[in-house]
Amino acid sequence: MNTDPRDASNPLKGLGEVSKAKGPPPLHLWNPPFCGDIDMRIAQDGTWFYMNSPIGRKPLVQLFASVLRLDADGKYYLVTPVEKVGIQVDDAPFTAIRMRVEGEGKSQILHFETNVDEEVAIDDAHPLRFAEEQGTGGLKPYVLVRVNLEALVSRALFYELASAGVVEEGWFGVWSSGRFYPMQKATEIGLAS
Repeated sequence: MNTDPRDASNPLKGLGEVSKAKGPPPLHLWNPPFCGDIDMRIAQDGTWFYMNSPIGRKPLVQLFASVLRLDADGKYYLVTPVEKVGIQVDDAPFTAIRMRVEGEGKSQILHFETNVDEEVAIDDAHPLRFAEEQGTGGLKPYVLVRVNLEALVSRALFYELASAGVVEEGWFGVWSSGRFYPMQKATEIGLAS
């Protein structure tokens, strides 16, 4: 009888135990053996694919997202207590799909909801960053959702985010939780400081 909890025919077998647990799994405590890469990919728009087919069941995507980890080697893994499998992520593993502004001015708080129903408030633990988009020179905003895991702010939502922007000390950006997040020099986008 095979007592090895890893089953090569079912590389995600360990998810059964994770789905029964309450609260977020302690991924940082788990160091299971690497069982190889699987044909799973998260597209830039946040769609999860398995064997080139979109995963249409949101609860399943949420389960996978709950065990997703980015390790020091720069690779993304689905991690359970008994196994670790590699997956491909095209950009960020999550997509910010909704934004809510609470308050105004320097005390306002920006809240984002992801495609896997996680909500984060932009603060020191969940900062907002802007990266240059390759090929266009435009900006791509990202929100830190969990340790090393970011959500790409969708383009439509980026316009909403920009509408909450102000000019501070020569920079255009947004305030959240008492911190200013600069996007671009105000003069570069035709705004006076």
